[in-house]
Amino acid sequence: MEVRSRELAEPFTTKDGSTIRVLLDAALGGAVEQSLAEAWLEPGQATDRHYHAQTEEIYVLLDGEGEMEVEGDRRRVGPGDAILIPAGAWHQIRADEGAAVRFLCCCAPPYSDADTFFAS
Repeated sequence: MEVRSRELAEPFTTKDGSTIRVLLDAALGGAVEQSLAEAWLEPGQATDRHYHAQTEEIYVLLDGEGEMEVEGDRRRVGPGDAILIPAGAWHQIRADEGAAVRFLCCCAPPYSDADTFFAS
């Protein structure tokens, strides 16, 4: 059994601009088919709009509110909301001005910088 404390996971900024802590993936915990990270955006911050060619993602909002966009469909999101982001779908999440947004991000197959694409 693998148990990792989020407190031991070092935060870093990803290619899309969010700050994350990797909780489990192939390098940290041996998860081969998926990865799990906690991500957050500061008030008013947004990720860069991007897509993953191979990776399907699920975001689960823990704290804060904002706007999620997937392939042009924009929705208000908040704590308890789960968002499916299909592989190949352009997407972006933006935190409201008043508070940071914190969410879990599950990726299958596991997240990879090489599978992250931005508009040129």
